[in-house]
Amino acid sequence: MTVTHLEKRDTVGRHSPRSSVIGRIFQNRYAGALISLVLVGAFLAVTQPVFLTWPNLMNIVKSNSVVFILALGATYVVISGAVDLSVASGTAASAMVLGLLLLAGMPAPLAVVVAVLFGALLGAINGTLVSYFKISFFVVTLGTLSVFQSFALIVNDGASVSVFSTAGFKPINAFVNGSLGPFPKILVFDLVLLLLAGGILRYTAFGRALYAIGANPEAARLNGIDVRKVMLAVFIIAGLMAGLGSVVQVGRLTSASAEVDPTLLLTVLAAVLIGGTAFTGGEGGVFGTMIGVLFLGVIQNGLTLSGVSSFWQGMVSGLILIMAVWLGGLRQLLRRRRLSDTSKQH
Repeated sequence: MTVTHLEKRDTVGRHSPRSSVIGRIFQNRYAGALISLVLVGAFLAVTQPVFLTWPNLMNIVKSNSVVFILALGATYVVISGAVDLSVASGTAASAMVLGLLLLAGMPAPLAVVVAVLFGALLGAINGTLVSYFKISFFVVTLGTLSVFQSFALIVNDGASVSVFSTAGFKPINAFVNGSLGPFPKILVFDLVLLLLAGGILRYTAFGRALYAIGANPEAARLNGIDVRKVMLAVFIIAGLMAGLGSVVQVGRLTSASAEVDPTLLLTVLAAVLIGGTAFTGGEGGVFGTMIGVLFLGVIQNGLTLSGVSSFWQGMVSGLILIMAVWLGGLRQLLRRRRLSDTSKQH
């Protein structure tokens, strides 16, 4: 037996079935979050009998619907290699527009359409500045975070808009809080959005272009992809999701608040990264984001059931975000090493 054969045999030995399985599980972008979700859920099922009851499970779905909708849009942005820091402020601004329109007597369907399109307009502002004016996405969205938040405060002098007694709130409330048999309507809506967003990423030219830009924007441009138009569309989608999220938020709170939830942006980004979308772009998907949202929702629900102060929940989300980014970087490093080892064997 030659030295070369011995080296190959030794290489195969190092990649034993056990280490190979563990490595593949770790490198899979969905596996880590899914296993963590199952383990946390099993722990809460044993320690908190209320956890597995149907009302509590549906409460997790309802209370995290806004995060889920925003996270779908954020997934598109992160895959493209950017980050939208203004998503929470855009949601508050769109909610104020919706609240004021309902208060003025506008029919609910028209008010909802205007609010969603307003969110898309805010996204278009971000996308135009990033794509056509070549300003860093970090600078742009950090700036518009403040601009959109100020807009939400200015339009009604910082006061919330109660829509509970308006005629237009009834259909919104029926949509957000109603049920189709045992299932909340908002759950069905979220699943439709999930399938639509996942289908666009997987089966359309736009989705393929998005991954290409996130992996290497210059290579994508040389291959005929209009990077500017795709990036503009990505931010518009994120703004559109902010508009949709504002409708759900108003329906749940029965009012439009000018104040921005300080944990909303952190939770959205954490869900995207926990779900396996690479912070550097070019990798990820909305189904992983769904797992990330559920994981954070279950953690928050478990802390609430355990009587832990809400002050700790923000700290937990922050630590999970840091861990998700670190694990994402480690996963990419292991993948590059595996590809390098494979190329050396050949």
